[in-house]
Amino acid sequence: MKTLLIVAALLLPAASSLAADKIFDLHVHLHDGEPSIREYQKQLAADKISITGFGAMWFGGGNQAPAGQIAATRAHNDTLLAMASRYPGMLPIATVHPYDGQDAVKELERVAGRGMKVLKLHPHTQKFEVTDPRVGALVERAGELGVVVLFDNAGIIPGDCENLFNLALNHAKTKFIFAHMGGLHFRFWNILALARTAENLFADNIYFDISATSALAAGSPIQEEFVWTIRNVGVDHVLLGSDFPQISLGKTLAALDRLGLTESEKAQIRFENARKLLRLN
Repeated sequence: MKTLLIVAALLLPAASSLAADKIFDLHVHLHDGEPSIREYQKQLAADKISITGFGAMWFGGGNQAPAGQIAATRAHNDTLLAMASRYPGMLPIATVHPYDGQDAVKELERVAGRGMKVLKLHPHTQKFEVTDPRVGALVERAGELGVVVLFDNAGIIPGDCENLFNLALNHAKTKFIFAHMGGLHFRFWNILALARTAENLFADNIYFDISATSALAAGSPIQEEFVWTIRNVGVDHVLLGSDFPQISLGKTLAALDRLGLTESEKAQIRFENARKLLRLN
């Protein structure tokens, strides 16, 4: 009961300037499972930040949901669902490995049936090629089920941005969030300003979270280009993420304030865009 009261308190509006508007943190890693949630709460309390909710992903001891271990993947997804029932505001983010083929699709269908709205895939740590047909089949089914697909997009593997762009073009009915907005390759995504002008090319189905990259860009020589990119991809297509535990939400919010965006733009990024895309209550 004490734990639930603490959680509820953290999810209520606060007088802190950081919590003046609603906040949804899309990108929270639970490397240690439920203890990571408690550590995240402690960090929020120490920084005097109140949030409306957070997206949580846990792949069982790290970022990997290995191919060929579908039973373990199911168990981790079920654990996330159970944790979400205990922590108000937590949005559980499922995972599968695309190379599990039909088993991965069936698991996606199962968790979608239980209310999961987001599927996380990580080409680097899960060691799969975005261009593999099994990836296409999986994300196509996600789109049919109304599940948003969150991809790592830190730009640390060759062709990361280009392959994800083509995946989104080829699966126009699926909505994608590309985490980290390309990392230091964020400039690539200015292509979306041109893609929107090409008839019948782009379904405008790409969104981004700016976890980690925003903290790196704020106050740096690349800050103006980073903000220019945010506006070119569309402020209404950008979501807030901390990348906890690597980076705190407090540091992320401070970086967002330093970027020089308008108050209206920041409000969209902090909460409103997530509310619309993820159908948050």
